[in-house]
Parts: sequence; C-alpha cells; structure tokens
Amino acid sequence: MCGRYTLFTPPPELGERFDVPADEFEPRYNCAPGQSLPVVTDGGRVRRMEWGLTPGWADDAIINARAETVREKPSFGDAFERRRCLVPADGFYEWTDDGPYRVAFEDDRPFAMAGIWTRWTPETTQAGLDDFGVGDSSATDDARESFAVLTTGPNDVVAQLHDRMAVVLDRDAELTWLTGSGDDAESLLKPHPSEELHAYPVSTRVNDPRNDSPELVEAVQR
Repeated sequence: MCGRYTLFTPPPELGERFDVPADEFEPRYNCAPGQSLPVVTDGGRVRRMEWGLTPGWADDAIINARAETVREKPSFGDAFERRRCLVPADGFYEWTDDGPYRVAFEDDRPFAMAGIWTRWTPETTQAGLDDFGVGDSSATDDARESFAVLTTGPNDVVAQLHDRMAVVLDRDAELTWLTGSGDDAESLLKPHPSEELHAYPVSTRVNDPRNDSPELVEAVQR
C-alpha cells in the first residue's frame, strides 16, 4: 500500500517538471491521509484535495485503490473512467517489523503516482424543520474533493518491504493516464522497474504525521 509520501522537491523544479504553477507546492516530508495535498488533473490544473477518497456512500476514507480491480468496483469505476489524476511525489514510505523505509529514485527526482479523485457534496437538513418532519435535505456549498493512490504488486525493491506498492508512472505515460482511454490507462498499472528505485531505513519519527521536517528523509542505521 501507500500510506505516506514525500514532496520536498523545490517548488520551481516541481512546477517545471509538471508544467504547472510552482506556487501550488510547498516542501512536505510526511504527506499523510486526511491532509490537503496537490494533485494534477486533466488540462494541467493543480488542485488541492484531501487524501482519502470520500464518496457519499463511504463510512471511511479510502487512501488506496487496487489496480487489479479499480475498473470493476462501482466505488472506483466512475472515477477511473472520468477523473484520473497525477499525485506528485519524490518518495514514499513503507513499513516493516523493524521500522519505516523510504522508497525513491536514486537521484530523488520527482515522479507521479497514478491517482483517481472524486467530488462529493454532502447533504444537510435545513435547521429547525426536521423535528416537524418537513426538513429539506439539500446539497451545501461545502463540496469535498478527495483522491486515492492506485497500488499494484511490488517490484523487487518494494517486495522486501510490502506486498503492494504505489503505481509510479513513467514520465511519457502521464498524459495517457490523464486523458487516454480506459484500456490504455489500465495498461499502465504495473510495478515500476526495480533498477530505478532504492529503499533505505528512516527514523520512526515518520510514524507520527504531525512530524514534518527534513530529518525524516535522512537515512538511519538499524
């Protein structure tokens, strides 16, 4: 799975990499579910969304969607066909029995994880009238946009840490993910080549999402 990631590449570099305004980013060393984070949608637009897909039927936020079944499940199928996004990152964390590890490219270059998103407007009952049985259930202006990261089977690097990994897209595949057909997009949902990634142990301070500082991505000895 993917439960935390990093995005500390300098904003101008990120803006150039994704061809979007650089001021939409700020360094993050411990991106966590429930936080408002930048994603890139069709047309090169950056939108801040809550990490954790929250469709109206869901009791809990869904942070990951399995690539193998994303098109089949009613909960994800519509988002897959109509609302795909790029989740910018420069690394992600995985946990083992001996602690957390960070997975990244050797040069820490930024990349995009495959994501899907949804927009949900919760319904509310007009105050004061429901006691009389005439409450008007209507949509509010508090629309929520949220996203989930797609996961697939692990490559050889991540397999030592977990049985799932985030779908890391090749750079030349990002446009296809955003705008291509469902079949073309589905063909991209595979493990990233092992030789381009490495994993190293990091501090257990990353376990607490309130911690967000450069020290979290430094290698430690175990």
